[in-house]
Amino acid sequence: MTDSDASSFTLNPAPDAREAAIREAVELALPASIADLSALVRIPSVSWDAFDPARVAESADAVAALFRETGVFDTVDIRRAPTDSGELGQPAVLATRAARNGRPTVLLYAHHDVQPPGKDEDWDSLPYEPTVRGDRLYGRGAADDKAGVVSHLAAVRALRDIAGDELDLGLVVFIEGEEEFGSNSFAAFLDENREALAADVIVVADSDNWDVDTPSLTISLRGNVTFRLTVSTLAHASHSGMFGGAVPDAMLATIRLLASLHDENGSVAVEGLTTRPIDTPEYTEQALRDETGLLEGVQPIGTGSILSRLWAGPAITVTGIDAPSVANASNTLTPSVAVRVSTRIAPGQDAGEAYDALVAHIRAHTPFGAHVEIDDVNTGSPFLVDTSGWAVAAAKDAMRDAWGAEPVEAGIGGSIPFIADLVRVFPEAQILVTGVEDPHTRAHSPNESLHLGVFKRAITAEALLLLRVNDRDGNS
Repeated sequence: MTDSDASSFTLNPAPDAREAAIREAVELALPASIADLSALVRIPSVSWDAFDPARVAESADAVAALFRETGVFDTVDIRRAPTDSGELGQPAVLATRAARNGRPTVLLYAHHDVQPPGKDEDWDSLPYEPTVRGDRLYGRGAADDKAGVVSHLAAVRALRDIAGDELDLGLVVFIEGEEEFGSNSFAAFLDENREALAADVIVVADSDNWDVDTPSLTISLRGNVTFRLTVSTLAHASHSGMFGGAVPDAMLATIRLLASLHDENGSVAVEGLTTRPIDTPEYTEQALRDETGLLEGVQPIGTGSILSRLWAGPAITVTGIDAPSVANASNTLTPSVAVRVSTRIAPGQDAGEAYDALVAHIRAHTPFGAHVEIDDVNTGSPFLVDTSGWAVAAAKDAMRDAWGAEPVEAGIGGSIPFIADLVRVFPEAQILVTGVEDPHTRAHSPNESLHLGVFKRAITAEALLLLRVNDRDGNS
């Protein structure tokens, strides 16, 4: 179904009694949903090369078992697809249920892999031991994105219980296993499973909400360009006392080069990286400080409204450095330093164009004639949601009713590069980017957590949406 069909498409609100029953079903099942989520959090499913792939496979098995137990799906399989290198990617769960009586099909996406945990000592409780403190569940993946997995699961269960024999909605569940490591087999997976994945509406549950009381529908995402940058000045290490002052070491050259990426205000200074003019909701510097832990006296960087910097402008971060550690430091001139550079690019900019601009800047600003090498490059396109379709209106209505608050159409500074692949393969599908996170979730960081009130309201909103789409008048 295309947006052009929207005028002939109507949504019949479900009777108040069934909507009340949906709410009650979600509420009664919440302890079981939290228990299912906790069991998944205990599986350290890090998809990065340096971690045990058996744990990702274990996670896929657990997710598949949960969706089989619903009794809703015709098939529930674990599948893999090849990456660009020809190796098989991490296991994904694919569950399908054919539509009945002309109803549409909704694809529910989330991912079951997680970020590396970091150091245990940086956590207040162990990263893979789910722990409830106050109104939050702590643990790696508790929010990003195993809560997305279980929110789909819980919404499907509630829909099953209330719709019963009148459940005619087509459903596809796609739970990826390598989103945190770049979704390297995603495009191939879509191509290989195109028929099974085809849907009218795609719900991507991997974003956040405005705050714990206000839902968001994400309508823009930045793209990304990441790469390893290696700077070399010497064929071998040399004594810093004997040659320091005349010979540039790689660390000095790297620091000078990285400093050129920003101006004195901290704004990105790479010619060719663009900013998209947008209107943003009100968001104060104090809110930024509260949500990020910005230390007293440290000032925000960049210019313009804070949200325009976060949603619609470029950002460059050095996320890793390979260099001698402080503990192993010796009095030598370091011959080579490698850094990981992560760049977020504005909606509307081509990722290849952004990469070319970064390379040109690096070549032009490398000091002392140092040698530079750029490799291990990954790019992802930014995304702007078409908000004109019926699915956006239906999703916002469901959010409004579930949360009791007006939803915000929001951008996020993060990237979900695979959405461009979804658009390529399913150009007529309407894409909804939702989520269960909030500004204090700390996804990717120590003490990642899920607000349990947000969890319940997100499940309720999705269950209401599915019920209403299931009830649409297919003859009008």
